[in-house]
Amino acid sequence: MSDNRTHRKWPFSHSRGSIEEGDHSIVVENLSKMFKSYRKSGMPDKLAVDNISFSVKRGEIFGLLGPNGAGKTTTIRMLSTLLIPTSGRAVILGMDVSGGNIKEIRKRVNLVSGGERGLYYRLTGRQNLNFFSNLYDVDRNKQKELIKELLDIVDLKDFADVKVESYSRGMKQRMHIARALVNSPEILYLDEPTIGLDPEIAREIRSLIRKLADSGTTIILTTHYMQEAEELCDRIMIVSKGKSVGYGTLEKLRETVSDTNVVEIITNNDPHDAVAKLSAERDFIHINTERISGRYCTRIQTKDNEDILSELDALFSRYGLRKMGYDEPTLEDIYLSLVGLNES
Repeated sequence: MSDNRTHRKWPFSHSRGSIEEGDHSIVVENLSKMFKSYRKSGMPDKLAVDNISFSVKRGEIFGLLGPNGAGKTTTIRMLSTLLIPTSGRAVILGMDVSGGNIKEIRKRVNLVSGGERGLYYRLTGRQNLNFFSNLYDVDRNKQKELIKELLDIVDLKDFADVKVESYSRGMKQRMHIARALVNSPEILYLDEPTIGLDPEIAREIRSLIRKLADSGTTIILTTHYMQEAEELCDRIMIVSKGKSVGYGTLEKLRETVSDTNVVEIITNNDPHDAVAKLSAERDFIHINTERISGRYCTRIQTKDNEDILSELDALFSRYGLRKMGYDEPTLEDIYLSLVGLNES
């Protein structure tokens, strides 16, 4: 996206002010969602969200992380009034989602999902925004200027009158975000907004998300990209099988795995055989290898009373060992540890 918009006045702003402990846009208490199966299906009922509690401050980017089927999307659908909770309480901008406030809540929130759905492909970008502006009952006298500003924000003003079916995937995702901003939402739910995007476009979307938060918009973000969550999120909740298994800032989450060590090993060649041998012979918390910039990075999580560097040095030296040592746990390490313990 163009850098010349960095200091431009946005068409909406929710003054962030000083964020104090009681200044929350979202408060969730013991929230659960049970999906009843059809009696004839023979399938059991599914508890998709199991008694979770958290709060989100105004202007905060709050990460909701977990594997597929963990309950992330179900949680967002409850908070955006698309699903009714089975039990517990969710208060959005001071209004209970189960308390007859659905219309008012929907005026003040919006949702962006990753993927292809949610836009009218045979309409142009401008026509899409016109349609959704009318849907949200935006003042017709203000629509033209608002749409111009939104197209500028998502860097699509040069494609305003091009049909969306001709847009690239990254352009469509930017249009999804513009569509979600037509009602100047105070809360924006972003459900995997960068899924399937190339790195450059994903970086632009992350920059846009940060600017939205800086304008005072409260954001709940779900993503499978741990580096994205680590870069953007002020606080994080990790869910697994519908339950919260970790909650807080990155520093707070690191405390939950304080009894583990992380060893990082960089090699020139693929140490697949060594990793397979270790996995078969040792009961590590987690071990994985990634190819990064032409080299191989192996990270091993182990209990802090295990001193294994000499053993690893002998095992990995044949693969062109470049670096080995203890490292601070990344969000990915923490995620794998907490989810793995809950899934086992």
